[in-house]
Amino acid sequence: MGKITDATFKGKFGTYAFEVYTTDTVFNSVGAVYIFSKRTPSPDGTYRHTFLYIGETRSLKDRIPNHEKWHCVRNYGVNCICVHRDNDANSRLHKELDLLSINKTPCNAQ
Repeated sequence: MGKITDATFKGKFGTYAFEVYTTDTVFNSVGAVYIFSKRTPSPDGTYRHTFLYIGETRSLKDRIPNHEKWHCVRNYGVNCICVHRDNDANSRLHKELDLLSINKTPCNAQ
């Protein structure tokens, strides 16, 4: 299907803009920080994301289709892939670690 919406997520040191996609999206070869999440509606009409796994890659096209955590995130009800595009490897790693510092994810721990 493709893009659903935009979202902003916070780490300890920064706030990052993400694009939210369906799990069947076929991505281009772009560098990004990504989050597998379960997006659910809130009573106030907004949506909440439960983060299941946070990672970074130099190529979404190569990383996402055969990801080793698909089994884990499916068990937790994944329905979105949130993407923050960034082609700088050091920047991606910093953002990934920043997001992980305050967001506990069940599939990063396994």
